[in-house]
Amino acid sequence: MVRTVLFTIVQCFLLASGQIFFKFAVEKFTKFQFSWEFFVNNVMTNWWLIISGICMTLSIVLWGYILKHFEFSVAYPITAFAYVFGVLAAVYIFHETVPVTRWIGVALIVLGAFFIAK
Repeated sequence: MVRTVLFTIVQCFLLASGQIFFKFAVEKFTKFQFSWEFFVNNVMTNWWLIISGICMTLSIVLWGYILKHFEFSVAYPITAFAYVFGVLAAVYIFHETVPVTRWIGVALIVLGAFFIAK
């Protein structure tokens, strides 16, 4: 059970990291247009996008391992920790103000994951 939780939390961290890097990537995009120039300047040379893709790919590979070796009924609900990492990133990386109601939601997610892991 502990391995399931640890692997799933690492998978969630990779998933959330991929989304964070993707946000950085799209902020670098210029106005969208269907052109080779847009593709080269905004996609192929965007390091944030490449790092995002690597994190997402690692997350998917790890998720496949988790699905193969652990109980789905335990692993899947723990993926909600991606939301926890997202809120923490919003506060500490993007300097957003998070209202109390969202913090209550985060606490409920953590509490729910605790009960599922028991």
